[in-house]
Amino acid sequence: MKYTVERNAKYDYTGQSYASMYPNLHKYPATMIPQIGIDILKEFNITKGKMLDPYCGSGTSFICGLECGLTTMFGFDINPLAILIAKAKFTKVSERLLTETREGFRNNLFEILKNERFVGSLPRPEVTNIDFWFSKSVIANLSLIKYCIENIKNKNVKTLFYVPFSETVRDCSYTRNNEFKLYKMKSEDVLNFNPDVISLFFKKLDEVILHYKTFYLPKLSSDVSVSVNPTQFQTSDEMFDVVLTSPPYGDSRTTVAYGQFSTLSNEWLGINNARKIDNSLMGGIKAKHIITNGVISDSINKINSIDEKRALEVSSFYNDLEVSICNVSSSIKKGGKSIYVVGNRTVKDTELPTDQFIAEKFEQNGFKHLITYKRALSNKSMPCRNSPTNKAGATVNTMLYEYIVVCEKMLSG
Repeated sequence: MKYTVERNAKYDYTGQSYASMYPNLHKYPATMIPQIGIDILKEFNITKGKMLDPYCGSGTSFICGLECGLTTMFGFDINPLAILIAKAKFTKVSERLLTETREGFRNNLFEILKNERFVGSLPRPEVTNIDFWFSKSVIANLSLIKYCIENIKNKNVKTLFYVPFSETVRDCSYTRNNEFKLYKMKSEDVLNFNPDVISLFFKKLDEVILHYKTFYLPKLSSDVSVSVNPTQFQTSDEMFDVVLTSPPYGDSRTTVAYGQFSTLSNEWLGINNARKIDNSLMGGIKAKHIITNGVISDSINKINSIDEKRALEVSSFYNDLEVSICNVSSSIKKGGKSIYVVGNRTVKDTELPTDQFIAEKFEQNGFKHLITYKRALSNKSMPCRNSPTNKAGATVNTMLYEYIVVCEKMLSG
């Protein structure tokens, strides 16, 4: 069965970005721009009730909900960095406390900085190959900043301060700029790289505080509740009126490497097994059999005729996505909406109809497919071309469009 797809240029937002509406507090890969969620919620007149985002990332869906009048939202993600960013955005902290803490923090840090022996005695974090990714002076300064953050008493303020710390970790490492995967810069660039860690941190801290106070704090009235959970979503006792989400478009190894992007920050923040996050995401463990039925099967069979290993990897992702959709479906109220924003990636020159797969699986779980909008993908931070054969110069388009799949729960329970 072919589910209706309508090209809708209204949702292209040509020339716009995430920051056109809300400055993000921290860079994060493949974030949905808020304009999509806000306009689709308005189109279907969703202004109240409980929202779920089972792959919440840095929390874009919560911005959309707040803009449309929703006040109770739940998000789930297994990447600790994503949880940190989302909690920082949507946890209420008073302006006065932020100002006072920043001043005390600055005074404390510069006082400690005078004691070189103490600074030199601060413990180094357990970061894999730390000397490969950071210079000794950068490690010392980052360790000092982290020590001072850890001494902040208010845990919500501490969370907010960790956001610019994470950005500083990334920007002061030897990783290449504008890369989501962990690649080291060229040797000659390493020799000329000498960042002013402390000045950079305070610059980022002041930007985060300003953006938080200007764009996020005004939305966090006393009746707003945003719960962010560091786990995969399972069937919930809570029942939701709407699900708004943008799930991964494929396994992290071959699409967006969320875990690699976050690794250095997560290790500096003390997260165990930070380098195993990608293996824990959808499609992280290879399937034993390829999918042989449903709307996705023809595409997987084409891939299988060329590369059985890739067909099994792709099958693994869609098996996991199906389980997730089943869990989400059982947690939506009758009459509730599911809104999934997805891309149809290409593997071995074969486009995978993820939008059709999502519509099919929701219909199999008691939903009716209402509409799928097709929008031009011109403003998402992810590669539009890649080299799937690893041959020099052999690139293909990976994704030019995105799909907004809207379904409605018809059956209760």
